[in-house]
Amino acid sequence: MVDRRQVMSFRVRAQQLDRADGTVADTAVLDLGAQDTGPDGGRWALAVRGVDTAAASDDLVLLWTVRGAPHLYRRADVGRVAAAVEPFSDADAAKRIYDAAKPLKAAGIGILTALDEVADTMRTIVAEPTVKGDVSGRLAEALPEPYLRFCRPCGVTHLYEMPFRLAAVRAGLELTPGTSPPVLRRIPGFRRAASPGDRLDLVRAYLRLLGPATPKQVADYLDAPVKDVKARWPQDVVEVTVDGETRWLLAADEAALSSAESTPTRLLGPFDLFLQAKDRATLAPDPARARELWPVLGRPGAVLADGDLVGTWRPRKAGAKLTVAVQPWQKLTAAHRRAVVEQAERLAAHRSATLAGVEFAD
Repeated sequence: MVDRRQVMSFRVRAQQLDRADGTVADTAVLDLGAQDTGPDGGRWALAVRGVDTAAASDDLVLLWTVRGAPHLYRRADVGRVAAAVEPFSDADAAKRIYDAAKPLKAAGIGILTALDEVADTMRTIVAEPTVKGDVSGRLAEALPEPYLRFCRPCGVTHLYEMPFRLAAVRAGLELTPGTSPPVLRRIPGFRRAASPGDRLDLVRAYLRLLGPATPKQVADYLDAPVKDVKARWPQDVVEVTVDGETRWLLAADEAALSSAESTPTRLLGPFDLFLQAKDRATLAPDPARARELWPVLGRPGAVLADGDLVGTWRPRKAGAKLTVAVQPWQKLTAAHRRAVVEQAERLAAHRSATLAGVEFAD
């Protein structure tokens, strides 16, 4: 029997949230990808794990991958990442592209075949850095009706969104950091690897970084069918019981699950990998806290202290000044408050801003 404090402590250490310094090469979350959504996205996730992101920019690549979201990876791994994020099957590909699968199936077009067709066309279009809207417009001219939909907000016909995003890495295209709307460009020397290897195997990486877990939790994270995840379930796993539920962990990590240790205070971004685990009741057992942490729109960040989530935070930026508003879930000690302020100062510096203050709600 394992309690939630042990699970939380294991994940803090596995994700290196307890370290002060690190490099792109040795940062474990880059095996699964650091989601780069919002101003406190992938680069802040690396910064709270001790990486000097300004110095490491050339070593990172930004790709649309898991769930169609932008994620940071090591540039040196890009070929293996492309292999790792491949849909496991045609059924998996259909699930990942949502409603775009229906017209393709009706036309007798396999989903993987369709993604390859989109990727080949995208690769031809993006000979030079090209803004997303221009790529979309040219795809709509080049591809037949089953690939396209009429977009009411835009008032034009264009490619479905998820096939567009998932085909980009198949085409060997990366996202240019800091561009909005996104600019796509070719990845220099891109070649998809034959396999991801164990380190970048997404099922294994989830278990290593967000375990113990069930096949359904891994499938939910990947947007993949449970059947496909089970077919790729590692053999070197052990069963553990968490809150009465049977889960699995890589056998090599079993010893690391045995203790719950005190860990540093961190301000986790809204889409930090630590908050992406699909056992949300483990992260936040109180339903009211879970609703606060994962609203439908406008997620806050989370305050991590002593291996547990102890509150939420939101940034307010006015010009060159940044204010951080903290909503504690419990009474914070003076030491915890000082640590939060130190982390807020670090966040402000990361954003090239000056910290105006930290506001703690009563």
